[in-house]
Amino acid sequence: MTDVLTNNLSFWEKDTWFDQVDVAIIGSGLVGLSAAIAIKQQSPRLKVLVLERGALPSGASTKNAGFACFGSASELLDDLSKQGEELTWETVYMRWNGLRNLRELLGDAAIGYEGLGGYELFREADKDLYEASLDQLPELNRRLKEVIGKTAVFRPSNDKIGDFGFGGGAKHMILNSAEGQIHTGKMMLALTRKAQEVGVLLVHGITLTTLEQEEGGVVLVMSDGWKFKARKALLCTNGFAAQLMPQLDVVPARNQVLITQPIAGLKVNGCFHYDKGYFYLRNIDNRILIGGGRHLSPEVEQTAAFGTTELIRNALRDLLDTVFLPGVSWEEDFWWSGILGVGNSKKPLIEWVDTHIAVAVRMGGMGVAIGSLVGARGAKLISETL
Repeated sequence: MTDVLTNNLSFWEKDTWFDQVDVAIIGSGLVGLSAAIAIKQQSPRLKVLVLERGALPSGASTKNAGFACFGSASELLDDLSKQGEELTWETVYMRWNGLRNLRELLGDAAIGYEGLGGYELFREADKDLYEASLDQLPELNRRLKEVIGKTAVFRPSNDKIGDFGFGGGAKHMILNSAEGQIHTGKMMLALTRKAQEVGVLLVHGITLTTLEQEEGGVVLVMSDGWKFKARKALLCTNGFAAQLMPQLDVVPARNQVLITQPIAGLKVNGCFHYDKGYFYLRNIDNRILIGGGRHLSPEVEQTAAFGTTELIRNALRDLLDTVFLPGVSWEEDFWWSGILGVGNSKKPLIEWVDTHIAVAVRMGGMGVAIGSLVGARGAKLISETL
């Protein structure tokens, strides 16, 4: 008996997009498209379909700050104290190689990559944190040389504070010479074009409600009643992953972002971090982008709902006025937010959860850096079984 639906698929739609699907990928962000591209490059004959509930990627792939980074000095020291040596440096390795994979896949021009370096700022009140970080720079640099092959990555850079116009708000600064920045809109546009070029099928505006494991594959059921079968499925929805699989150690984390109107004579050029990486700032031409602060209200910000709060708005405004742009007149242009995926570990979750269903999620706030590699590793899981 034929299913009765208000808006049923036509023969053409089913035949072209939803019939005999080898791999269904849920999520068209950086991870999902990287995985789809990797699968098609390895096995061009496979039919790979990417499903996305939004008109654009729904989480953070087009809503992040565009930092091509792997962690500031104090952030890495904090990770070492909480997660230990092995896990921290394994994650740094993944971030670094994810950035390298992304740049090699798309090219620096296509993603707007600029290797301007990154700086961590410290106020007078942060003197103890600065000195503790400074004391550990030789060890951090030794390990980074082993992990990413670069020497003297971190170094004090107090002499450049005035060059950026920070004035008296910032007292100390540590340079990360291996950091860069990208244009995330250009990155996702280039990824989409690459995916289409290798034959990946993309369908936007479609909400998946359930994944039903059955013999020989998995049935994907949509909110409007459409359903189809794929041989394998890969979940790449990061902060939204637990909506489909509550058992996963992934929770959403909202990050709020402000961008200013153009500022005449702006001196800021590069990426900047504050408070163990919880706040971040960069220039986009002669504008300032500043974001973060979810640690100020972790329970409120552990949400998959977009939006901003006055607490974090005021914290970001205050940092601009007292640390990053003291004495500079600036005006808000607009705000937005993105949804990250975090958990008990900062290491991504790339594994099978059932015979035909795998996940590649939990970027830990470093999606730009690590996403391409997570997608490639998720693709490897799938490809080995087809």
